[in-house]
Amino acid sequence: MYTIGQVSAMFGLPVSTLRYYDKEGFFPNLERKGNIRYFSDNELEALRIIECLKKSGLEIKDIKQFFVLVSEGSSSYEKRKALFEARKSAVETEIQELQKTLS
Repeated sequence: MYTIGQVSAMFGLPVSTLRYYDKEGFFPNLERKGNIRYFSDNELEALRIIECLKKSGLEIKDIKQFFVLVSEGSSSYEKRKALFEARKSAVETEIQELQKTLS
């Protein structure tokens, strides 16, 4: 178990970001003792996924949707795939626009 300060240092994220993710419901099983949050390996894995998806350009609302779909199990695979396909299409459009700008 890790405190919010330890997780902040591990991931290089501000404590406020971790609190925001918690408030947004990304850590539904986060253990609390008093005012102290304790992060397990499950929360750390969720955080790794959040950060990866953020780097891919997904917005928080889409990341939340992804987590909901994952919780639904394999029946939501096509919806998850569609989420990533939409992001891929958006990135391709951005690339085309940037190439036009450079031309």
